Amino acid sequence: MIEVSNLTKRYAGRTAVDDISFTVARGEIVGLLGPNGAGKSTTMRVLSGFMPATSGTVRVAGLDVFHDSDAVRQRIGYLPENNPLYPEMRIAEYLKFRARLKGLGWAKSRERVKKVMEQCGLKDAGRRVIGQLSKGYKQRVGLADALVHEPELIILDEPTIGLDPHQIRSVRALIKSLAGKHTVLISTHILPEVEMMCSRVLIMLGGRVLASDTPENLQRRMAGGSQVIAEIAAPEAALRAACDGLPGVEQFDVSLPEGNFFRCALTAKDGQDLRPEISALAMKNGWPLRELTRSRHSLEDIYVQVTKPKSEVVE
Repeated sequence: MIEVSNLTKRYAGRTAVDDISFTVARGEIVGLLGPNGAGKSTTMRVLSGFMPATSGTVRVAGLDVFHDSDAVRQRIGYLPENNPLYPEMRIAEYLKFRARLKGLGWAKSRERVKKVMEQCGLKDAGRRVIGQLSKGYKQRVGLADALVHEPELIILDEPTIGLDPHQIRSVRALIKSLAGKHTVLISTHILPEVEMMCSRVLIMLGGRVLASDTPENLQRRMAGGSQVIAEIAAPEAALRAACDGLPGVEQFDVSLPEGNFFRCALTAKDGQDLRPEISALAMKNGWPLRELTRSRHSLEDIYVQVTKPKSEVVE
């Protein structure tokens, strides 16, 4: 759905996006993750045809964003960070107006407005004036606007910014429901949002893409330091010998017991999952097993690791 090749965007004296390349498949929900100033919004503005690239090519559904701008825009629903609504209009009136601007006929626009108002939780709010809405409702109207013409690609720039926890959950559920039927590209600097919504992550910093993968694969790439925690009731000497004999264990530590249970922290080689081996070990020896968990790196850990300056020394 999206093919970006050697995209660069320069402003006067500053490079906002620096020679980036990536692709997004149809039906994916992809998170563009990075701090403010990383180049996320600029990338999205180029993708949506809002501004031209300095160099490089961008294709949406096989169409060049620069040369086929009108055709590309028909395939895109775009919610910018600063949601531009007409505050004096009513919700249903505004959405019908937007649907007509996007080329829908009268009958189709009525049908689509009804549909997206149900999708976005606006079914009973059609006559409310936009200027009197809360931030959360305004964001829902923006999402309904982005969806009204059934676009193939939906671009959302910071869609949950400024929302309360209940509103964030509602918007998050709506975005997740779009997977498969639509391709969604979400820009955010809120790490939990990406973990909960996205099938793939692009991490940006300083106008460059530093990593592009699924959260699970990023976890595996960092899994060299992941641990399995097991609480086992067993003779200490036998337990230590058994842990030392497991082929996948790089190092382990057995702490002082809590009652009859020793707490074992085992670090795996090459990030492999040791839980099946530990479970089998406990069953084989008839040792009670009270806990068996695998510690996982959060997306925050991954982000910090990926964006850490090369000169920074790891202690």
